[in-house]
Order: sequence, then C-alpha cells, then structure tokens
Amino acid sequence: MNAHALEGGFTEAPVQSARTFREILDAMARPGTIRRISGATPPAPLSIAAGVALLVLTDPTTGLHLAGLADHPAVRDWIAFHIGAPLVRAEEADFALGTWEALQPVSRFRIGQPDYPDRSATLIVECNQLTSHGPGLTGPGIETAARLNLPETAAFRTNRALFPLGFDTFFTAGDRIAGLPRSTRVEAS
Repeated sequence: MNAHALEGGFTEAPVQSARTFREILDAMARPGTIRRISGATPPAPLSIAAGVALLVLTDPTTGLHLAGLADHPAVRDWIAFHIGAPLVRAEEADFALGTWEALQPVSRFRIGQPDYPDRSATLIVECNQLTSHGPGLTGPGIETAARLNLPETAAFRTNRALFPLGFDTFFTAGDRIAGLPRSTRVEAS
C-alpha cells in the first residue's frame, strides 16, 4: 500500500460525515440542485466530491466498481485504507464510480427487483463541471422545474421508464455534487 493512501480522509470523521451526509441527502432529495461538499482530499483522478461521497456512502459491506481512470492503484489503496469497500464487477456493484463514458453501458448495473427496488446500483459520475443549464428536470423534490447539464438524456429517460426500478445517480465535479434519482423525469434533448 502506498503511504499516500493514509492521507486525505476526514480529520473529524463523526462531524464531517454527518454534515456531508446531510448535503448528499439534500442533493438527492432536490434533483438538479448543486451542493458543495468538502472535508477530504482523495487521490487523483477523483474529485473532492466523489471522494467525500465514497467516504460517506460506502463501507466494507457495499460493493464498489471503479470504471476507467477511477480504477487507479492510488484510488484503490485509498479506498482500502479509508473505507474498506470491496471492489467488484459492474454487475455486482452497489456503487459505481467513473466518467459517464467509462460507466457505459449503464444497462449492466443492477436496477433492483420488483419486491426489492432498493437493491439497485448508485452511479457516481465524474464530470468536468456541473451547471444549472441543460435538460429540464421534473418530479418529486422539484417545485416547478430544475436544469442540470447531463452527459445525455436518453439513458435517464429509459431509466425513469423503469420506475420504481432503476439506478440512482450522483454527478460530481470538484467540490460540487448533484443528484438525479430514478424518479426524476428528464426532458428530451
């Protein structure tokens, strides 16, 4: 294990975890709303938001799939030390992390079962930036409409058609995070 893997985690884990968990929940409860989260410095190529989300959402019982550049030795060592989440194949993942392109095809991720829709994957999509421009979003947690620069719309429209099944998505860039639950309707581009 690389000595740098020991660095970059929360310095006050109980307080930082609680605060950040609240921000992450708000991001998912209010789709398209961009929140700032901080408290950790994960190794490159992970963004601060992606690293913090992993610290808060994953643990030794949640299978994590790293896709593309996220599957890096420094990242694997950091996860092993700070989280202990087992690294798994995409089809077995509770959480998956990577760019949108690296996570393709998203159809390989679990969407739950009719009697257990919660047994689905959550995707953490690393982006270059997050902005409140792009396709319109409507549905639970959105008063009238919201907008978010999505990497595409077709996959999220298909995902919504599966509701209550489907995957949930977080988008991260720098210290920013936004949520897109499977219940959100995405307008066509």
